[in-house]
Amino acid sequence: MPILAIDQGTTSTRALLLSEDGALTPVASIAHRQSYPQSGWVEHDGEELLANVVQCLETSDGAAPVAGLDNQGESCLAWDARDGRPVGPVIVWQDDRTANEVAALEGQGAGPEVMARAGLPMDPYFSASKLGWIVRENPVAAELARQGHLRLGTTDAFFRDRLTGRFQTDIATASRTSLLNLETGEWDPELCRLFGVPLDALPSIGPTSGALGTLPGGNALYASIVDQQAALYGHGCRAAGETKITFGTGAFVQCVTGALLRPEKPGPLPTVAWQREGEAPTYALDGGVYAAAAAVNWARGLGLFSTYDEINQFAATPAIDRGLAFIPALAGLGCPHWSRTARGAWLGMALDTSRADLMQALLEGIALRTAEVLDAFAALRPLKGPISVDGGLSRNRYFTRFLADATGQSLRLSNEPELTAKGIAFMAAEAAGIEVTQQSGGTMLEPDRDTPRATWRERFESVRRAIEAVRLT
Repeated sequence: MPILAIDQGTTSTRALLLSEDGALTPVASIAHRQSYPQSGWVEHDGEELLANVVQCLETSDGAAPVAGLDNQGESCLAWDARDGRPVGPVIVWQDDRTANEVAALEGQGAGPEVMARAGLPMDPYFSASKLGWIVRENPVAAELARQGHLRLGTTDAFFRDRLTGRFQTDIATASRTSLLNLETGEWDPELCRLFGVPLDALPSIGPTSGALGTLPGGNALYASIVDQQAALYGHGCRAAGETKITFGTGAFVQCVTGALLRPEKPGPLPTVAWQREGEAPTYALDGGVYAAAAAVNWARGLGLFSTYDEINQFAATPAIDRGLAFIPALAGLGCPHWSRTARGAWLGMALDTSRADLMQALLEGIALRTAEVLDAFAALRPLKGPISVDGGLSRNRYFTRFLADATGQSLRLSNEPELTAKGIAFMAAEAAGIEVTQQSGGTMLEPDRDTPRATWRERFESVRRAIEAVRLT
């Protein structure tokens, strides 16, 4: 019996079928519009996303009665409880319209309270400030709130409300909002008050897998979770210390911890990995680099290279050895620094610096930033190798070689391009009691123990500090 996986992502909605032998077959991919009404604003049309999910459901034509659905994570919206219609656009996770409000709250001393309750830093990336903005700035939403007819949530809650008739979200997605109390697993009244989000407008919180309702066409929904946690599951990470890195627009790093770990200061973020129905939650650490493939594509747009083959290998020794370094803070610095004001730069250029040198340093910079994230994880929870790696940059030979050497970690380069869909499909299959063969594979890459990684790290850190200092002044 095949399992239908629906991957509702930032740029498209895709349907894939997982067979009992573990093979994953794409059957549909539907792109949706990206809207940028103002600088820093990123929006989607909720009805368009829903229609694409429904179209993906129809592709199984009844052949896959069990389904799983993953979501974008921090993207959120408001809708009318009476008819399910959105009263505004989806505010996408990339959107930073609430940066000033978040900065003001942090200036008022709210950061430690949010960190203590939600385990997350003050950042417009998370849903809480976006949901509060909707209530303040959307008069229709504000009126619905007064009438008791407003519904607020991440996109999964909207889909599930319209498709199953259940106004619910899962605990892993909820843990990415800054409104969930990690200790209780429930919405936190103080956090809701702080961000201006009416608690009674939020969905109920449930497990990530189990009997979650019936979808149009008769598919039974057995799993619903945020995309990065689905990818963690798809990588096969189950035991504490097992870690994955997905190199997409950014570099998304997660490590299973089992029990909840609470860092004393912002660094790696505690999050819910998943929760099977009837069981306690499994926790993870989460962190990442804001610009990975985004930095590479930006450089290509500047004309630094034309084809990706050009940056698969370089004749020169590592750029960092030659005093040239790049900090990929094009959208700020993520884990463990959490600085949105930091900006990217090359440092150490000379008259003979070439485009190839700049690209070599850029790839090394992404790897060295990833190494910073892994170091921060390892300080809290020893990593259990090998680290599973996927995404576009995992196919770049120079990058992966340098990443292994810079981190000192064994890497397993996945040969499965659809690990998010694979994870949600496996979750659904397990919850439905369907046995599926877990296919394993990939290319192992061992670090060169003789590389001067400590020197690389010291040089990179000094450059990062110098650039941050310039930015602050």
